[in-house]
Amino acid sequence: MSAKNHNEWESELTELEKFIVNAKERARKEQNESDKALLEDQIVKLEDGRDKFLKALYTNVGDWEKVLIARAEKRPYTLDYVTALFQDFVELQGDRNGFADNAIIGGPATFDGRPVMIVGHQKGRNIQERQFRNFAMAKPEGYRKAIRLFEMAERFNMPVISFVDTPAADPGVESESRGISEAIAASIMKMFELSVPTIAVVIGEGGSGGAIGIAASSKVLMLQYSVYSVIPPEGCAAILWRMPERGAEAARALKLTAESAHSFGLIDGILPEPVGGAHRNPIETFATVKEAIAKNLAELEKMTPEQVREARFAKFRKMGQFDSV
Repeated sequence: MSAKNHNEWESELTELEKFIVNAKERARKEQNESDKALLEDQIVKLEDGRDKFLKALYTNVGDWEKVLIARAEKRPYTLDYVTALFQDFVELQGDRNGFADNAIIGGPATFDGRPVMIVGHQKGRNIQERQFRNFAMAKPEGYRKAIRLFEMAERFNMPVISFVDTPAADPGVESESRGISEAIAASIMKMFELSVPTIAVVIGEGGSGGAIGIAASSKVLMLQYSVYSVIPPEGCAAILWRMPERGAEAARALKLTAESAHSFGLIDGILPEPVGGAHRNPIETFATVKEAIAKNLAELEKMTPEQVREARFAKFRKMGQFDSV
């Protein structure tokens, strides 16, 4: 797959899919049986061509292409997963310190009849939503709200399910003045203190401290085309080479793919996506994520609270170990 052409190909695929939908509508309304048969035959050929093109396009997907897929506008966001996988969700607002943040959503819900606490980054699909959600870049109050929800989960013995999808924490002056680094650190510390099972799923972008602030979990899973890194590729390229346009090169150097994270022991599993990515078949993606959450939750609930806490701490302590020679 060519990085510079990926978005163009996605646009062409979208147009083709619209054409197929229109053809199906014409076939449905067609009264002449002969013409209807011709339309249906054309639809079969179009769908076959689309599927073959998708398989070719998504074979040997490079690191930069995965960044673009992770950012796809139609990719399912946290609230899409909440609607599809959970029941009785009640969103809670505010950090109880006078601030509210819309980049992180959260609240209690039920998962297969089991009470759980949900925390996740939320992106927007248009200009107004993106501004409202601050492009999923949480401010200090977002992480302080998360801490409040973690504490509530601990108090009521509710497993925590996190959905990670952020380019980074908010880098603005106001966030710095209100202690963004302290808020992220406090959120990570609180997650290590929890004795309830915690599961994090990286569903799109896993950017830096903004991601790990709600992902210091017992189990960390990544969707196949999601990414997890210390900085967005363009930011890395701007710092190292003063050339943001070298983002594709930086993406390769950052080792930000699910495969790399798994090989380094940073995550516990990779969840396969449908051909063409989660945005092309959300229903299948929801089923995959639901099965993974249920499986990992069942494993963690066999452990005592002390074992859950100690296992989580030991897992992260192993990261970055080295041997001297």
